[in-house]
This record gives sequence, C-alpha cells and structure tokens, in this order.
Amino acid sequence: MTRISNMTLRCFFRLFASVMVVSLVSSCSTTKRLGPDDVLYTGVKKIEIVGADNQKVPGSVKAKVETAVDVAPNNYIKALKWRYPFPLGLWVYNNWPNPEKGFKHWIYEKLAEEPVLVSDVRPQLRTKMIETELDNSGYFRNTASYELIYNKKNPKKAKIFYRIETGPGYLLDSIELLPDTCHLYHKIDSLARVSTYLKPGNRYSTDSLSVARTKITNSLRNLGYYFFRPEYIEYLADSTITPERIALRMTIARNTPKFAKSRFRTGDITVYVNRNQGGGTPDTTVTRRGTIIRMMPSKLRTGLIPGCVTFREGKTFSVSDMNRTQTYLSRLGIFNYINIEAIPDTTSATPTLDVAIECTFDAPYEASIEANVASKSNSYIGPGVTVSVTNRNLFGGGEQLRVGLTGAYEWQTGHGSGGSMFNSYEIGINSSLAFPRLLLPRFIGLSRRNLNWTRFTLNADLLNRPHYFNMAQFSASMNYDWQMRRYFTYTFTPLKLTFIKMIRTTELFDSIIGANPAVGLSFRNQFIPQIGWSMIYDRAMNRDNLINVQASVAEAGNLMWTLWRACGVRGEKRLFGMPFSQFVKGTAQVVYSRRLSGENWLVTRVFGGIAHAYGNSAEVPYSEQFYVGGANSVRAFAVRSIGPGSYHPAGDRDNNFDETGTFKFEFNVEYRFPIVGPLHGALFLDSGNVWLLKDDPERPGSKLEGSTFFKDLAVGTGVGLRFDISMLVLRADLGIGIHAPYDTGKSGYYNMRSFKDSLAFHLAIGYPF
Repeated sequence: MTRISNMTLRCFFRLFASVMVVSLVSSCSTTKRLGPDDVLYTGVKKIEIVGADNQKVPGSVKAKVETAVDVAPNNYIKALKWRYPFPLGLWVYNNWPNPEKGFKHWIYEKLAEEPVLVSDVRPQLRTKMIETELDNSGYFRNTASYELIYNKKNPKKAKIFYRIETGPGYLLDSIELLPDTCHLYHKIDSLARVSTYLKPGNRYSTDSLSVARTKITNSLRNLGYYFFRPEYIEYLADSTITPERIALRMTIARNTPKFAKSRFRTGDITVYVNRNQGGGTPDTTVTRRGTIIRMMPSKLRTGLIPGCVTFREGKTFSVSDMNRTQTYLSRLGIFNYINIEAIPDTTSATPTLDVAIECTFDAPYEASIEANVASKSNSYIGPGVTVSVTNRNLFGGGEQLRVGLTGAYEWQTGHGSGGSMFNSYEIGINSSLAFPRLLLPRFIGLSRRNLNWTRFTLNADLLNRPHYFNMAQFSASMNYDWQMRRYFTYTFTPLKLTFIKMIRTTELFDSIIGANPAVGLSFRNQFIPQIGWSMIYDRAMNRDNLINVQASVAEAGNLMWTLWRACGVRGEKRLFGMPFSQFVKGTAQVVYSRRLSGENWLVTRVFGGIAHAYGNSAEVPYSEQFYVGGANSVRAFAVRSIGPGSYHPAGDRDNNFDETGTFKFEFNVEYRFPIVGPLHGALFLDSGNVWLLKDDPERPGSKLEGSTFFKDLAVGTGVGLRFDISMLVLRADLGIGIHAPYDTGKSGYYNMRSFKDSLAFHLAIGYPF
C-alpha cells in the first residue's frame, strides 16, 4: 500500500510540474485548440452609455444594461469582478492530453476549463436584450451596438466594446383611471391616486407599473377581494398624442373572472388541532373566535388558540388576518405544521369565505447539544459542551420548561515531564420556565400584535481551578420580554438575585489576591441583587443593508441600600449575613451588515461597556467585569489573556483572573463570502481591550487613559471557514496576532514574539456577531 501511495504521489507532482512548465513555456497556449473562426472571449472592454443631449442615465438603467452583458470569461472571480492572470484551466485544456480513463483523465477533468468563445457570448443577441430593457425603461428611440477589440499579440482573443445611445426618456403625461361605477373600481382609483409612481412626470417603466399594480392588488386583498390578481389590471400606453410623452389608461382585463371582482366576508372559522402521533378522539369546543376541534388526548389551554386567531365572523376578509394568525400560532412554538385555507361558502347568499385552520402539535420534547473548542499555539485546549432538554408545552398554554447542563474544561498539553496537566473545569445547571404572555395585572394594557414572554430562571455553576480556587454561583431571575414596535424588542428584569461563594482557595491564590486587594475584593462572597433593562433594534433596511443595535443598563444593590439606610443601618450593609454588591453597568453594541454582491457581505461590529462600583462595594464583582479574547471577541488571543490596558502578569503563569476590567471597547470587521455550497469563508480584523476606571497600583498601565487608548488596543486578523446549513453554523477561525498592548520584548507596532505564538484557533457554533 505504501508503494502505491508513493507512486501515486510522485505521479501527481510530476503531472502538476508538467502543467506548470507548459504554462510558462507556451504564452499562446490558451488558444491552441480553437477552430479557425473561433475567438476567445476575454471580457467586456467597456460599456459606453450615452443619454440624449448628454443627460445623465439613471443608475437602475445602467444596472439593467450591465446585467444583460454580464458573461464571465475564463479564470474570472465574479464576486470580486476580477480576472486573475493565471488561466490554469485553459492551459490544461489546450496542452494536456485527455486519456479515456486513469489518473491523468481524473486530473484533466478536475483542472481543465473549456474556453468561453465570443460565439458563446452572442453579442448581437446581447444588444437586442439591451434594446428591450431600454424600451421597458421608457427609452424607445435607443440603439445598441458592439465591437470586438482584438488582442494585439493574439488575434484569437478579443474583448467586447458595447455602445448604447438611450435616446430621450418618455415621461408619463396623463393617467386615465377606471370609471367610478362600483366599489372595486373606486378602491382601485383611490389606491392609484396615492401611488408614488402613477403620477405625471415620472419616466415610463414597465417594472414600476408592475410594482404599482402589485401594491394595489395587495391592498385589495386586504379589503375583501381575496381572489384578485395583479394581472387583472392592465395598462394601455399611447405615445402618439404628445411627443416624448406617454398617455396611460388603466383598465381591467376582459378575462377577469366574476368571483375575482367579488368582495368577500369571513364566514365560519374552524380550527383543527391534530396530535403529533396522529389519531385520537375529536373534541369540539365553540368559542367567540370560532370552533376548535382537537384530537384527544392532548394538552391545550382553552383560551390559547382563540387568542391567536384574528379573524372575526362577518368581518371583511383580509389576507393580513391570515398572515397574523399564522404568525401568532407559529410563535407559540408548539406546532410543527400550520395551514390556513379560505374556502368559498356556496350556500351563502352573499360572497363568504369560511376559514379552516389546521395545526399539528410538534414533539413535546426537544433535545439539543452545542459544542465549541478553543486551541492556542501555547498548547492550551479548551472544549465546552451544553446539553439541554425543553418541554414545549408544559401546562398546555405554550409554556416552555428548559433544563440544561453545561461543562467546559481546559488543559495544557506537553507540560512538565508528565506531558499533560489538567488545568480547570466549569460545570453548571440552568433552568428556565417561560410563559407566552406577560404575567401582569389585568388593568395594564398590552398589545396583542406580538407574542410577549415572562421568564423565570434558576441557575447554578461551579468553577474549579485546582491550583487556585473552587467558586460556586447561584442565581434566580424574573424577566419580561415584549415587543411594542416592529423592530424593537425589550427585556425588563425586575429581579435577579445572584449569590457568589468561594468554596476553597489555595495558598497560591491567597498570596496573589493578598498582593492585589482590588482583585481580592472582586472575588469576595456576596449577593448581587439586580434590576435591568435591555433593548434590541433589528432591522433589514433593504435586502443589502442590515443593522442590529443592542443596549442594556443594569443596577445592583441601590434599592436594598436605600431600604437599609432608611431603616438606620450604617456602614456595610448585609443580606442574610453576607454583603451585597452595589454598582451600575451599561453596554451597547452596533452590528452593521452590507451586501457587496451576491452572498458577499461586509459585517462591522462596535461594542462598548462600562461598570462602576460604589456605596456598599469597592469593586465590581468578578463575574460582572469585562474581558476580551476568544471565539467571539479578539480572536487572535485566548479568553482573558489581555488587559486591563497595557498590564500583563509577569511570567507565563496559568491564571488570568486579574485580566478583566470595568471598561471595554471592541471593534470587528469581517468579510464573508461563499466558497462551495454551504461552505463559506471569512477574512476578519479584530481589535479591543478592557481597562479600569480606577487606578490599581498592583496593575500598572491598567487605567483608562485617552493618551494611550489606541496603543492599548490589541489587534489581530485571521481567516475562517463556516459550514452554514441554515439551521446550524459550524465555525472554525484562525486568528493571527498583530499587536499586543503589553511589552513583549519586541519593538514596533507588530510586537508578537513569533508568528507561531501569535496564532489562535477556535471552533464554535454560530457566527461571532
């Protein structure tokens, strides 16, 4: 087997070397196999678009022309609009024999690229396409021509030069609407009058006319005309009345069926609820929102389905009611199939649509597992896993109970004579109970437009660092999640209580925090009673621009401090015999995504955070402080391996619990592009650090200073791969350090000790931001 493998490998390198030699020796080999009348197409030389009287041609029209002639030549990367100078595929096609089978045949099939000929491009047909596009855009007196620009060194190669004269753009002069003889025509006329396009002076465009009638149709379908379609509206255009002007008349197509002109009202509403396993015994319940027929046994709270149905019997039928009902039922998270049908009632004297809603329960339980791994060139490895089980419908009202187990550990390979040293681990259990409604007094008015949640959580974590400490953390919280406006989601936490307990400490840890009192105070046993608020603004401004803004504010201990003070308690105030923390904390993040072309995106992220302790606390708790590094931060550095500021612990010790801060800034830029199928790539640049708001003599250079801010930013770049199958994204990132904010012994901005030590590899699930 070894002999065959070595022979195959040598054959491969020999073939590859031969290909490279041929490509270097024969400069004209890319046209060797072309026929006498064939010409190799090497791209578009230029597209010259001239408007009438040198008037500016709109960008949308130019884009249509460019699309009509957009044919990729050989060795061309369409996403970058770049023709790279090494046509390996053409060289192989023209100079390498193609045996019927064998390894050489496999190599040929993988590397060879058939030439793109001018005859394949069919430039004469392209000019006809351009003229048609210009006609549709209102430029009726246009001309389009092309010219082949031959390569001076090789006349078998040519680029194409396109010249287009648009002629004058015809404008809408008059618009004649429908006669106001019925309710349908009246509504169409009303909608046409408020259209932004159907106004005199706008340039004639078939695309714009199509968009206008689609918008009119969508509005009509919300006014009871459920079966009306855009193609039932027609336009008659006359350009002979006024020069370079279009007289437009709107008409209804002759073949429009009678029922499409009928205005329907909502009839009987019936909801069918099927079991996940199928079968069962039907049980009928009549409610004010319709009849519910569900297959028993099943768990379903009586008012849950009616609360999601927006149809009303006797009300004008609206497609918006269909969409809202579908959305509300989907948000419950308990159905895997939802279908809504409108069925004409043939027995009714007036046009009526009965509504049939069919829902099928999803499996009651859902299990998930998430894993990630971080590996750095200093031999540290840190995998983690989260396993969770969710009950989707605990009490029959869409309540979700989730219980999860988390585990993470880190070790250092090649340490000492033993070869491996276990370093630390973290385990935890977290649970949450979520109700799909706000549990508030009835007199508080709530919008039913969006699904709101009340969540109760209970968590416990144990962090073990064998050489330093064992720390336990318990927390309980209550949250309200709601959405009042289309793009805004809010979360209010009226109560979150966290208890931190140091179970065990070592002499080494005691000596470290003894030398640094500020770090020691952040690790003390304490309660953290918090009230918080957060907001998410998530909007697609258009198909090419996305923005996500997140902000949060939290305070701890202020209410309790006020109550204790009102009761006359002086000095340090305690809860159940333990001091409680008092601080304020705020964070803000902006993520902006811009589509460059196709599925090529440029994503930018800015994050800032600040925390300040006062009153009952001298330091912000360790768990509430900021840190940088890791798979979702500055990826060229491990978690908590830089900062605060220019501070860096002396030596290569294993702990990094003093590398946190109370002020954080991060900036990330990532270019995401497709490779093959679900495999995507990324190029990224990360920068950031944490600082202290108060000076700490034991950590020199850690305080936030304007004069050293930019110098203190850690900077790294890198490349990544993403396997994106929509439901799951597996991510691998290789970070490369450029600048460390601390003294590395190297001068200059690039101060990494070595290229090997500047590498950090991360495996994770999901995009970093």
